[in-house]
Amino acid sequence: MQVWLAVILSITIGFGVSFLLGFVLIPWLHKLKFGQTILDIGPSWHKKKQGTPTMGGFLFIIGFALSFAAVLITDKLLGGNLITFGTDKPENILYTKIFAGILMAVGFGFIGFIDDYIKVVKKRNLGLTELQKTVLQLLVAVTYLFTLYKFAGINYMFVPYFGAWVSTVVFWIVGVIAIYCTVNAVNFLDGVDGLCASVTSLVCVAFTVCAVLRQFTGMGIMACALFGSLAGYLIWNWNPSKVMMGDVGSLFLGGMVVAMAYAIDAPWAILFIGIIYVAEFGSDIIQIAYIKTHNGKKLFKMAPIHHHYEMSGWSEKKICIVFSLITVLGSAAAVALMWFGKIR
Repeated sequence: MQVWLAVILSITIGFGVSFLLGFVLIPWLHKLKFGQTILDIGPSWHKKKQGTPTMGGFLFIIGFALSFAAVLITDKLLGGNLITFGTDKPENILYTKIFAGILMAVGFGFIGFIDDYIKVVKKRNLGLTELQKTVLQLLVAVTYLFTLYKFAGINYMFVPYFGAWVSTVVFWIVGVIAIYCTVNAVNFLDGVDGLCASVTSLVCVAFTVCAVLRQFTGMGIMACALFGSLAGYLIWNWNPSKVMMGDVGSLFLGGMVVAMAYAIDAPWAILFIGIIYVAEFGSDIIQIAYIKTHNGKKLFKMAPIHHHYEMSGWSEKKICIVFSLITVLGSAAAVALMWFGKIR
């Protein structure tokens, strides 16, 4: 199959499935009364979202899965192999990186599903405890890294202007920290209608470009499938939202961001492409540290940072637009590093 055709199909199928599924899933979630419970510590005007169906992340999860599977199966039937197209990397390494990454994202999504389910059943915004979430997330992260290390022989990353940097110690330490922080940062971002989906859809575009530069066609198709699925979901999630993705969706997306970064051997790219994720997670850490060291005083009106801007008078749509533009700038920096820093 031609690469351009695979790109079009992956985006179109992902968008179509995700959007059309909303006509079925959202009424069903309403019927089951799987509505969101809003924390009292959040902005007061968020109370109007009380009862909005949650677990809408299944829209883009299913859309992505069907899209990516359909393109790969069609390609196989036509005698192609998009996963290995354009690269001399061993086939087993490419397949391991892509499918281990997807399974990792599913693992995080499952943790989110358990959390969402507990919240819905108990009708309160208390699901898994922080300790339970942390242990489960670290278990998924370590399993993913072990899979890459054991079955793909990966203990390195591509560094611009330098090439492959091999270090088993760095691979494990940076890996666990990067995965845990990224997944939770994406989860933090799901606090404003359309914000997590719009930012992460642009992240998919950036990783697609980076995959082209790194000659990883399979990863590029994977990112396109997720982009199309998020675009279809965003129609339902744009302000005023008709459905929320829930932890099942945001944790899955966090896993996919990590999967895309590791699939092109560049976890460092998350710092640039995911600059908003860094700001979200960093603002929360800074807020906690500031409160503890300044007798309870706050640096931000509320953390993570998108809530600070909400309480400063920004509309949810403005936050989505500004944060998306910042993502574009960060992505441009990552692409520039990838292009100018590659070893020729």
